[in-house]
Amino acid sequence: MRKEVKKIYQAYGIDVNAALRKLKETKISLHCWQLDDVQGFESSGKLTGGIQTTGNFPGKARNFKELTQDLDEALKFIPGSKKINLHAIYQTGKIVERSEVGPEQFKEWVAYAKERALGLDYNPTIFSHPMLVDGLSLSSPDEKVRNYWIKHCINGLKITEMFAKELGQKSLMNIWIPDGLKDTPADRLGPRERLKESLDKILDGYKYDKRIMDVSVESKVFGIGVESYTVGSNEFYLNYAASRKICCLLDTGHFHPTENVADKISSMFAFYNKLAFHVSRPVRWDSDHVLKLNDDLQDVADELVKCDALKRSYIGLDYFDASINRIAALVIGARNMEKAILRALLTPWQLLKNAQDSYDHTRVLALQEEIKTLPWGEVWDEYLKQQDMVNDAQMFEAIKKYEKDVLLKR
Repeated sequence: MRKEVKKIYQAYGIDVNAALRKLKETKISLHCWQLDDVQGFESSGKLTGGIQTTGNFPGKARNFKELTQDLDEALKFIPGSKKINLHAIYQTGKIVERSEVGPEQFKEWVAYAKERALGLDYNPTIFSHPMLVDGLSLSSPDEKVRNYWIKHCINGLKITEMFAKELGQKSLMNIWIPDGLKDTPADRLGPRERLKESLDKILDGYKYDKRIMDVSVESKVFGIGVESYTVGSNEFYLNYAASRKICCLLDTGHFHPTENVADKISSMFAFYNKLAFHVSRPVRWDSDHVLKLNDDLQDVADELVKCDALKRSYIGLDYFDASINRIAALVIGARNMEKAILRALLTPWQLLKNAQDSYDHTRVLALQEEIKTLPWGEVWDEYLKQQDMVNDAQMFEAIKKYEKDVLLKR
């Protein structure tokens, strides 16, 4: 990186070295399910419960060995601090019933993560299962169904706590359910009261160590087959998380296309001391496209930096594209997340805030446009160089070679 680059940013009050240190310390949780189309290791059956992947690119990982092999390849090209985000369906060893999945089924993942100094996050898998009766789980009118998934989530608390203890890194357990109705419901309140009761039983079912792990709940505006009513709406979970002092998780693909998810961040940090995120790229709906360095992603990163929330947030990725090289998809999306955070760290927010508070909105606009052409790309290249990682062009060529040598031979 040229010395002039640091001087350019110094003129705006930005310390480039400090920005690079913060970026390197920011943990990004990489979702393992991009590498196998959310299939997991339980079975090869089709996805249900509002989950869908499109495409059939060759070389999909089919088991723990192949998935971790592909994950190792991806990790070669993703700088910074990393965690791996798992679902219950990625249990290894003897496959057990979903309600019985516990710490024993994730010992291989802990060994894998420990060897690579990675953290682990966890999600109960409440989709693609016979006990998702008529599309309902924790909000089902059938007590047997509710109890099945309550047990699954209580065991998830034990798994997540084990991750944190074994790896020495704070872990997150996130709960998302697909529950809802296709057409106008006769009763909206009943399912939500049952969901609230189920969640309370989960939180009371195991006294996890809140110093080393957190629990989050994830809302959605609608899903396939539940277009008219989603039990776990944003309003429901905002109130539930606040009243139970747990995390709210914002998935950037789970809102109406005209909503600005970034705008919600500052509103929530006015009341919450921590938040969780699944960062995706919706195209017209929750289509889970690979992250691009676009305005929506940049807005989210900007708010995280402006709110001084990088260390108060769980930043996880959540997209699954089977139409392109899956390893490249994971790497490109992760790099774009880090690029967006870097650009946010290189932005003179104090100058912009001072101009806004002085009612100098002309200066705000001029400065916002001025900084767009600053040489942040050189700073990104320096970030990669410091961690002995290749640039974007070299990354693509290396992954194409792996595709030829490994993926196309599966």
